[in-house]
Amino acid sequence: MGLVADAVKRVTSGLNQPVSRFVSHTNLDFLLEAEHVIAEGHGVVLVNTDDAGMLMITNFRLLFLSEGTRKVIALGTIPLATIEKFNKTVAKIQSNARQEKTPPQRLLQVIGKDMRIIVFGFRPRTKQRRIIFDALLRCTKPARLWDLYAFACGPSRFKSTNPQVRLLDEYIRLLGKLSRASANMIESGSFTLSNDLWRISSINSNYKMCPSYPFALLVPKIISDDEVLLASNFRARGRLPVVSWCHLGTGAVLARSSQPLVGLMMNMRSNMDEKLVAALCSKLDDGSRRKLYIADARPRKNALANGAMGGGSESSSNYFQSEIVFFGIDNIHAMRDSFARLREYLDTHGRASSDGMSSFLRHGGSTWGGGNLSSMSASVSTLGDSGWLLHVQNVLAGSAWIAARIAMENASVLVHCSDGWDRTSQLALVEKDWLAFGHPFSDRVGLPAFSGSELTRQPSTGNIAASPGRQSSGAFTSPVPTSSHAQTSNNYSPIFLQWVDCVSQLLRMYPFAFEFSAAFLVDFLDCMLSCRFGNFLCNSEKERLQCNISESCGCMWVYLADLRALEGGSHVHHNPFYDPLKHNGPLLPPAAALAPTLWPQFHLRWACPEEAQAGEIEAKCRKIIMKYAELQKAKEVAERKSKEISNAMESLNAELQIVKQQNTSAMNMANRANKENMSIKRAIQSIGCKVHFSNSGDCIVDIESNPLGTAQNFLYCSRKGPDGIMLDDQKDLAVAVTVTADDDDNDGSNPIGRVCENLCPFRSADGGCRWPNGGCAQRNSQFVGLRANFDAFDKLSIDDSYFKPK
Repeated sequence: MGLVADAVKRVTSGLNQPVSRFVSHTNLDFLLEAEHVIAEGHGVVLVNTDDAGMLMITNFRLLFLSEGTRKVIALGTIPLATIEKFNKTVAKIQSNARQEKTPPQRLLQVIGKDMRIIVFGFRPRTKQRRIIFDALLRCTKPARLWDLYAFACGPSRFKSTNPQVRLLDEYIRLLGKLSRASANMIESGSFTLSNDLWRISSINSNYKMCPSYPFALLVPKIISDDEVLLASNFRARGRLPVVSWCHLGTGAVLARSSQPLVGLMMNMRSNMDEKLVAALCSKLDDGSRRKLYIADARPRKNALANGAMGGGSESSSNYFQSEIVFFGIDNIHAMRDSFARLREYLDTHGRASSDGMSSFLRHGGSTWGGGNLSSMSASVSTLGDSGWLLHVQNVLAGSAWIAARIAMENASVLVHCSDGWDRTSQLALVEKDWLAFGHPFSDRVGLPAFSGSELTRQPSTGNIAASPGRQSSGAFTSPVPTSSHAQTSNNYSPIFLQWVDCVSQLLRMYPFAFEFSAAFLVDFLDCMLSCRFGNFLCNSEKERLQCNISESCGCMWVYLADLRALEGGSHVHHNPFYDPLKHNGPLLPPAAALAPTLWPQFHLRWACPEEAQAGEIEAKCRKIIMKYAELQKAKEVAERKSKEISNAMESLNAELQIVKQQNTSAMNMANRANKENMSIKRAIQSIGCKVHFSNSGDCIVDIESNPLGTAQNFLYCSRKGPDGIMLDDQKDLAVAVTVTADDDDNDGSNPIGRVCENLCPFRSADGGCRWPNGGCAQRNSQFVGLRANFDAFDKLSIDDSYFKPK
């Protein structure tokens, strides 16, 4: 029995059991800023993966939470603006006669603009599906523009800069100027800069000439504003030829416009239009006239058919030195149908099929295509029948042809289709050529269209067919649609998505030429389809200005830049293979290289998630880059620590040198003091005194001068202070001198004087003293109470040789 039947049993088995309401509205950390819950359903099964959980509707998205992990399941979570269509169906489960009759399964099918088809199963005999369906009806169809989530969230921390300023910056760059645009330039109207060939015109500053064009236009310098206004009357919707890009070196330009109004007979002409187109072809360096190619993106038959409604295509005979080329790119309706067929194909042959069981790859591919070679070939041919890859190839071929004409022939190219905002934009750039030049995003993406102060929607003239029922080998029969709702109108078409697909094909062919990765393109598309930001709201620059989008909504570019800033060059948005030196010129792929393939990261991410992962080489390269970044950070930390240690070592070396100098000076002083002490000791011993030095460094000199031999001890202490000044301190140095007098001299009046007279070498023959400045002479040879001052000995400068024995 198939997975849907299993899901039915799982849901119905818990019919009489209470449903676990595991989500508390006080703990909804998974909600975004300003996002709030509107409705919820419990006991819901995601049929694609057979996961049970809770389904919630918020003001921004449809959320599915797993019952086991309580985490958001990505496949079952889709922004409301990304939903293309949803409908209620009933699956009838066949049962054996002996078994109890099983009630039909109530399903809700949701078809997304991002290639997914998901189906939810609800418990029978409950109103939960009705609650969810009604909430989707209200929330996917807001009555006013400011009911969209982008306005509820506001700019927050993703505040946008003025898009008009960004457009002027691009124009100034194309003119080769070094200045920058500002809001003051726009307010004062002083943005009309120019170079030798081109100028910025303010003729459309009030959007009266062409409501879908930007406020500033780049036109030939020789064409006046009056002539520009006249020329606009000959083009559909006033979208006259203007410069989109120019080559500063060669003067070649890429211009865009809408179809000319030549009429059914193709005989209507406009002198001003022909003059303006001719001015796009400046002269070459050799003085010859530059060739002009007029590239009509439509099939030739479509251009002729438009003539019946007043449109048509140019005649090369009316436009000097021009050549008309048709690219054969189909219209929006063909693209929409092709995209729907591709989505059906992937859902049928993916691992997460919306029918829950008939996916050929669900069980490891053992029954893929029924195991029959012809069946497998038929399944693959279905991909070709969708026509999507052929449309992508046509756009790529047209773009390559234009690039070759500009790069190889220095020719100018004027590109247009019917209105000049669909196929024309596919051959150009994003913010300028898609947004500023009025690609109708609201219509093409299926959003509300702005009309005055109210929001209106285009009447739905047709819907994309729902997924056809697919027979299984068991009991599941075709779902029976009961009611449905298509969010999009007949103007919906994935034109912009197709262009991003073309960019991904170029990224595949030239992996070294782009700074961004395929993951960036996927996130970029998701932001555009979700309408989380205001960049792609409304149909033109004028409407976005009237709605004050840049001030009221967040900016997608700022959001994506913040994502990349978190991880730097290792972020998945950066292309690990990018090499700016690899391609120093235009990319000109040969025709043989323009065979597109499915874009795995986008086309297969829901149907075959395993196949949608980044390539093995890219993943390994990104890991190497991340490892290199980590090593680089570790190297910087190590170098910083090494520098700190080196500085500390230098400081310690300097301090060590100072200490060494101080030690050397102290050693010299100690040696000098020791030498002087020895000299003093010999001098004192020469007069019969005894000198004793203690272990603590104290010196004691005892002098015995009375006849009875009684010793008189005199204490003298001296030390040097920190600043080198001699300080008297009886505790630091004690000197005791002992003098023993002879018995024969006991009758003398002054034994100390006799010692001085008999032993002092400075005594002259007549008894005079030859050392009158000595302490003994100053004190009349009275050593009693003498405080020895070693500093005084230093000043005496006694010759050491004097104390040596003769």
